[in-house]
Order: sequence, then structure tokens, then C-alpha cells
Amino acid sequence: MLCLLIFCGLQTFSQQQKSGNPVFPGWYADPEGIIFDGQYWIYPTYSAPYNKQVFFDAFSSPDLVTWTKHSRILDTSSIKWAKRAMWAPSIIRKNKKYYFFFGANDIQNDTQTGGIGVAVADKPEGPYRDHLGKPLIDRFHNKAQPIDQFVFHDEKSGQYYLIYGGWRHCNIARLNGDFTGFVPFGDGTVFREITPEKYVEGPFMFVRNGKYYFMWSEGGWTGPDYSVAYAVSDSPLGPFKRVGKILQQDSSIARGAGHHSVIHGPGDQWYIVYHRRPLTETDANSREVCIDRMYFDEAGLIKPVVITVEGVDRVSGH
Repeated sequence: MLCLLIFCGLQTFSQQQKSGNPVFPGWYADPEGIIFDGQYWIYPTYSAPYNKQVFFDAFSSPDLVTWTKHSRILDTSSIKWAKRAMWAPSIIRKNKKYYFFFGANDIQNDTQTGGIGVAVADKPEGPYRDHLGKPLIDRFHNKAQPIDQFVFHDEKSGQYYLIYGGWRHCNIARLNGDFTGFVPFGDGTVFREITPEKYVEGPFMFVRNGKYYFMWSEGGWTGPDYSVAYAVSDSPLGPFKRVGKILQQDSSIARGAGHHSVIHGPGDQWYIVYHRRPLTETDANSREVCIDRMYFDEAGLIKPVVITVEGVDRVSGH
């Protein structure tokens, strides 16, 4: 049975040896999972109508089973240019600082205020403050809506990349040293399009055995076709040829499984963190965060993910 403990202003959600799905209560979506100093963290979108999406909560766990909620680590009081639709956070640590990338305002053209912003803090739970005082990207480049940002650190080269894009277009750009702007590629361009077949939104990248796995969401986020597919390349710049779909709904468990991230646990254990909609819900914003195992075959291809109610086993961070 789920139990709720409240202490020191934090909420802790605890179960036994399995995480269960969802892993914590409440409507949340677009989760980014990451490990900091042996602690698992999830940074999701607060799933609500756009005008109510004005803050972010975070969740931490020592073992993927017991989760502590950190409320309002960032909101529009700290980001003066953001008014609504704050979503799809991505976080990375550099030089003992935590940089929190987010989309805001759901801009539809280059004349509107909004786009992708950056906040910074000294701790993973914040509080976060605006890093630039303005959006990092506030225009459409290569027809990509400036949303759904993911920060990727290529440990091979040391380069930090921003991968982002909605409206079926995906760009990659090289971040500068202090995350205040970008470094052009050799040909002088700043935003390089890497859109694979059937891409819609929600990009994510990781490295396994020297290969770059690029993942994204397909279909419509409110519909039954929402899902995750991937490609593999020898470079973070691609080319990326779609391999296939690996996460989708199971009509006996939940609908609309998508917009994910990946956590590399101890050894060769991999976890996919994603949102889905309960079978009992019809509201588009009734989404919850879940975790399931992700496995590879002998050729290094990702096996289709089995979504579960049970979730994953208790495991410490590394």
C-alpha cells in the first residue's frame, strides 16, 4: 500500500520492493530522469491546462521506490518572461552548478515572446534562478518550434549539445561554455537539422558501447498513437535512420505512452521514464509518470518495452 509521509516541508512516497506505476501521485508528464551523487531524480512537466503550467516540481529517490517531492523548484516568479506552458525540462550539472532548461509560452511564431530558457541553481532541488533573463532560443530555426529541449553531454568530445524541436522538426546546436549561447559548426551554421523519419517531438540521446542512440516521440500527445522510436549512429550529429518503435500504449494497462527519458543504472541496467494516461481518464492532461526496464538484444538494438503496473525493482544509484 502506498503511504505518504510529510516532513521538513517535503513529501515522501514509499512502497515496498517494487516502484509501482505511477511512481508518484499527481498528474505529470514529459519526465527527465537523471542520477546525481547516487540519487535518482525526475524532473517532469506539471500536467495541467497551459495557463496553469507555471511551475515545476521535482522528485528524488535513493532507490527508484521511495520518492521525495520537492515543490516548485522553479516558477514564473523567477522567470519574468514566462507566462504559461512551462514544460519538458532537461537538466545537467557542470562545474558544480545545475542548469535547468525548459520551454515556456508555447510560441507559435517569431513575433511572440517565449521559447527555450535556462535556469541555474547550486543544488539539484534548487531554488533555480533565471540564467539569462531572456530565452536562450526565441525563434523558429529550420521550422522547429523552440520546445522539448534536451541537453546532451558528449563525453567523448566534451561538447555539450542542445537538441530540441516540435512541429516535426529537430535541431542540434553546440552550447558555449557557460550555456549563454551557441558555438557555430564549421560551416557557420548554428542550428543543424537532424530530423529522422516520423519525428514529432521529445528528443533524447544517450551512448551505449560507443553508439549514439537518438530517441523521439511520434504521433499525437493526446491520442492512442503516441509512442517512442529511435535511431542509432556513430555520431551525435547523425545521420539518424529510424530503426523502429520501442514504447507504446498497452490497451489493457494505459494509453498514450510517450515523451520519455532514459536512466543508466548500475552495470548494464537501463530504465525508461515516461508518461502515460490511465484507462479511467479521458482528460488530455491526466498523465502520470512511470518507469519500466529497457533491454537490448545482442546486436545492441532496443527491445520493445513492456509497460507494467508493477514498475521496477528497488535499486540504489551508482
